[in-house]
Amino acid sequence: MSSVAVLTQESFNEHRSGLLPEKKGEDALPTYKDAFPPLPEKAASPESTQETSNAWTAKIRPIKSSIITQVFHVPLEERKYKDINQFGEGDQAKVCVDIMHKTGAHLELSLAKDQGLSIMVSGKLDAVMKARKEIVSRLQTQASATVAIPKEHHRFVIGKNGEKLQELELKTATKIQIPRPDDTSNQIKISGTREGLEKAKHEILLISAEQDKRAVERVNIDKVYHPFITGAYNKLVGEMTQETGARINVPPPSVNKTEIVITGEKEQVAIAVAMIKKIYEEKKKNATTIAVEVKKSQHKYVIGPKGNTLQEILDRTGVSVEIPPSDSSSETVILRGEPDRLGQALTEVYAKANSYTVSSVTAPSWLHRFIIGKKGQNLAKITQQMPKVHIEFTEGEDKITLEGPTKDVQIVQGQIEAIVIDLVNRMDYAEISVDPKFHRHLIGKGGANINRIKELHKVTVRIPPDNEKSTLIRIEGDPLGVQEAKNELLELASRMENERTKDLIIEQRFHRAIIGQKGERIKEVRDKFPEVIINFPDPAQKSDIVQLRGPRTEVEKCSKFMQKIVAEMVENSFSVSVPIFKQFHRNIIGKGGSNIKKIREETNTKIDLPAENNNSEMIIITGKKANCEAARVRILAIQKELANIAEMEVSIPSKLHNSLIGSKGRLVRAIMEECGGVHIHFPTEGSGIDKVTIRGPVDEVEKAKQQLLALAEEKQTKSHTAELQAKPEYHKFLIGKGGANIRKVRDSTGARIIFPTAEDKDQELITVVGTEEAVREAQRELEELIKGLENVVEDTMIVDPKHHRYFVARRGQVLRDLADEYGGVMVSFPRTGTLSDKVTLKGAKECVEAAKKRMMEIVEDLDAQVTIECVIAQKFHRSIMGPKGSRIQQITRDHNVQIKFPEREDPQGEGSENGEPNDEVKEPVDPNAPKKCDVIVISGRKERCEAAVEALKALVPVTIEVEVPFELHRYIIGQKGSGIRKMMEDYEVNIQVPAPDQQSDIIAITGLESHLDRAKEGLLERVKELQAEQEDRALRSFKLTITVDPKYHPKIIGRKGAVITNIRTEHDVNIQFPEKNDENQDQITITGYEQKAIAARDAIQAIVDELEDMISEDITLDSRVHARIIGARGKGIRKIMDEFKVDLRFPQSGAADPNLVTVTGRPELVDEAIDHLLNLEEEYMADVVENEAKMAYMRPHGGSAAAMDEQRGPSKGFVVREAPWATVPGNSTAPDMSSSEDFPSFGAPVAAKASPWGPKRF
Repeated sequence: MSSVAVLTQESFNEHRSGLLPEKKGEDALPTYKDAFPPLPEKAASPESTQETSNAWTAKIRPIKSSIITQVFHVPLEERKYKDINQFGEGDQAKVCVDIMHKTGAHLELSLAKDQGLSIMVSGKLDAVMKARKEIVSRLQTQASATVAIPKEHHRFVIGKNGEKLQELELKTATKIQIPRPDDTSNQIKISGTREGLEKAKHEILLISAEQDKRAVERVNIDKVYHPFITGAYNKLVGEMTQETGARINVPPPSVNKTEIVITGEKEQVAIAVAMIKKIYEEKKKNATTIAVEVKKSQHKYVIGPKGNTLQEILDRTGVSVEIPPSDSSSETVILRGEPDRLGQALTEVYAKANSYTVSSVTAPSWLHRFIIGKKGQNLAKITQQMPKVHIEFTEGEDKITLEGPTKDVQIVQGQIEAIVIDLVNRMDYAEISVDPKFHRHLIGKGGANINRIKELHKVTVRIPPDNEKSTLIRIEGDPLGVQEAKNELLELASRMENERTKDLIIEQRFHRAIIGQKGERIKEVRDKFPEVIINFPDPAQKSDIVQLRGPRTEVEKCSKFMQKIVAEMVENSFSVSVPIFKQFHRNIIGKGGSNIKKIREETNTKIDLPAENNNSEMIIITGKKANCEAARVRILAIQKELANIAEMEVSIPSKLHNSLIGSKGRLVRAIMEECGGVHIHFPTEGSGIDKVTIRGPVDEVEKAKQQLLALAEEKQTKSHTAELQAKPEYHKFLIGKGGANIRKVRDSTGARIIFPTAEDKDQELITVVGTEEAVREAQRELEELIKGLENVVEDTMIVDPKHHRYFVARRGQVLRDLADEYGGVMVSFPRTGTLSDKVTLKGAKECVEAAKKRMMEIVEDLDAQVTIECVIAQKFHRSIMGPKGSRIQQITRDHNVQIKFPEREDPQGEGSENGEPNDEVKEPVDPNAPKKCDVIVISGRKERCEAAVEALKALVPVTIEVEVPFELHRYIIGQKGSGIRKMMEDYEVNIQVPAPDQQSDIIAITGLESHLDRAKEGLLERVKELQAEQEDRALRSFKLTITVDPKYHPKIIGRKGAVITNIRTEHDVNIQFPEKNDENQDQITITGYEQKAIAARDAIQAIVDELEDMISEDITLDSRVHARIIGARGKGIRKIMDEFKVDLRFPQSGAADPNLVTVTGRPELVDEAIDHLLNLEEEYMADVVENEAKMAYMRPHGGSAAAMDEQRGPSKGFVVREAPWATVPGNSTAPDMSSSEDFPSFGAPVAAKASPWGPKRF
């Protein structure tokens, strides 16, 4: 394939001097055959390959399928993704998938032996072109070039709305950047493949040449002779360009065009055309061809890199070598040139074709990767020595293909054969069959097991992927290592078959907590039970099943351990809902969240309030049972207090305000906390206002008032402050349960004692405020209490070892609670394994005593604990548990018992495990005995357990039926089930509506007996509402019609529907006007309540009556003033219509009388409007006449356009030479185009007569 003489930038800039001048006179007229080419006489025969040569057949194109297929080739050196381990993977495959999604075209990739990439693209033409552009930009390495054309030609490259530029980019698969209009540069930048750059450059220069005012000549030369015109390496075309000064643009070989474009001065172009035609005629006359067969695989060696070999042959011999396209199956190579040169050229072609050879080496396919080596190391040694040899391994075939220079191939073949022989002698393989379900266990987490086996035995193990469903595992390597690895894998598989799988039901909400951050918690469990595999379900599956697999005993131990973890989480995730009036939520939150924060911290709970835009009144508290109860009590207490809120103003001198507030508000905060959270508001500092506002419960407000006044009096008389230091853990003990201890000190001394809040930096500082004597006394008492707490003692007590586990479980949670409650007392239990029952308590004496008493109470409860069974059918267990186990948590909390539900019954029975029969002998089962899966175990004090059993049985759901008319069912269900879902949530029941095909009126309600009555009442109430709505709909569907002349409809509707919208809104009705194709164009339909529909009808009738009283008058206004009367955007006419309450209608363009204007309205208003319009006409006409007089003097020299037409003479119309009517004897006139005889209509009879078109040929 030859290179191309491209329209170069230099020659383009040198020869820009105008197109050929237009021809004048008779010769310039086209002939009739040129203007109206005849149809072909007859169709070409199927055997004939020569088409009829005329203008029609030249333009006719065969009808093509809308789906086309094109093949693009990306050479190895231009591939962007070369280093991919496996074809069809990696970034290259992702890019192809993305291109298919983006363009809608279908892509198929194949890899040639030269490692070039062939891409077959199928789809619609537009999609294929877009895909081609994406392929070259994303899969081919990009080059760039610039082309300079005059700035004024840039817009022709862009085209209308950028269409030409887009077409050019798609056609050449390049990116073309044109400088902005404000940029002075004339350089156009092109980026893309080298082939695309040549095409784009060629097209841009062609566009510019066409726009340039220079001579342009197009010469059609057969494509096969282009190489002789360009010459080898474009030497000949360059010489012609230099000699003539004309620019010669020969299309590249990849562009299937025969047209050569020459541009420049006329004389230069003529010389260049003559030279090109001379070369063409000489070669056409003297050149002969010979066709030879060369293997398709050898074509690329004949072509050479970038076509250099073809150019070399052309340069040496003057013979052009024509290679068939890569997508063609032909192996014929055509040599064209002088007869005496063809022999030499043929010799060179065969020499180039045979300079490379293809050979193969037999090697088992399983040895291929060992030959290649790790990361291709072995193969790299060979290819570095012989870089021209291409080595190809085909998966699944026992051969290696070599391609390259003959000598090099022979050397590489010998090296690879030696490697193969060596590997066959020292390598072996084995295949074992293992059930696919055990494959991932053999691999281990992160490949730990299989990697260990590989490293230990120095082998490679191939386990098939899950999607292959294959049982075959292949082991390759040293014979001894293969045998040892095989035995170990078989042993692992055998062990796995004897393992047990157990499913644990753990609510999905706990899964993340069990796994822990970055898997830390589950790693501890796995380290503790290394033989057990723990699998959590995918979060998207919403499954509660956690699977344990491993040896039976280890699985059981792990199961118990994880159940214990879950039990601890359940205890800490106890939830209770508290209904609080919506208006009190903000008070519960407090200013800046202070109240809710305090409750959360002191009760150690999580409290969630509904959003402000949510109508729910439920506040949800989550945490330990006791803590949730404490928080619930406090929130309910706040609501109770808010229900009786009082506000009071106290007059206190403003100069005392700062001293009453205290440092950082400590004093006033202490009063507010002591008085039940009242709010005390002081006026702004410096305002001089004495009034202090107290807001809160009546009793607490009064109490706060007294304390505030007392404190103010103390401040006025004499105030004293003292500070003490005490460890934060002592503060609770100093305050006492419910503040009992600190209240006793306050009452006895009269001093105020302020403890630090969570926000205070110094958490040990206790402040005492009051008179000097009171402060001294309170300080003394507090110091004694603190001294007693710091007087650490050690005591012991006897606790039965069987109860030790209860205290130390859950990482010692019970002991931590004791320490928090009793001043940080330390409790030490004997180590596990010792038989001691002695427990040591260490701390302040009072704290130790209190803790000891509490522990005795706990032990007493544990001793009195019993276990009883409650039999309830398994199908009711989920309902009894309630949402997220809330019901069972409530029973556990209310009765202080432990409840354990059984595991779910295996529907397949327990006769087999993992598909294998169980040989254990089973005892006969008593048919009257309850099923194990139905037994719920309850532990606790006997009386509490019995009460819990009753509570559980009360939760067993009951079903009742309610009769509801079938036609109301869909309204009860609501949109997408929203209605019935809300009822089920509100009443905590399950409501089942029968299927529509049953046509049943019975709705079933299932739930707790206590909820059923309320749910039934709610459902019946909903039925009443729906029936009332039905009745209301029937009343609203009253319909009446009113007859109104269609000419009044626009007035009733009003501008932009304003009038009719007002009537609809005022009377709450729907008003429907007739459609355009409706028979009754005068009928207006009104729908709504009867009385409102009648009122709306009367309103419309009133408008009609008013319109009927109006008159219409036509007046004549000069059309030249219409535009001024109407005004910009109708502003003037609207002003007149509003002012005189009339309607004006101006004539449309093309009307019979363009001066006629219609005025409609009440008689007296119409007269006033007409007078006003006539006045405006008189005023505006004066301006019009004056302007026309001015324009008469401003007309161009030479008279009017009509006069110019007269000078040109009458138009001759479209004139042609050698027309058929000119050949008819005695007739020289053209046919009359208005004649129905010369130009008859289809289907009309025509009288026979001599035709001016000449004799008929059919």
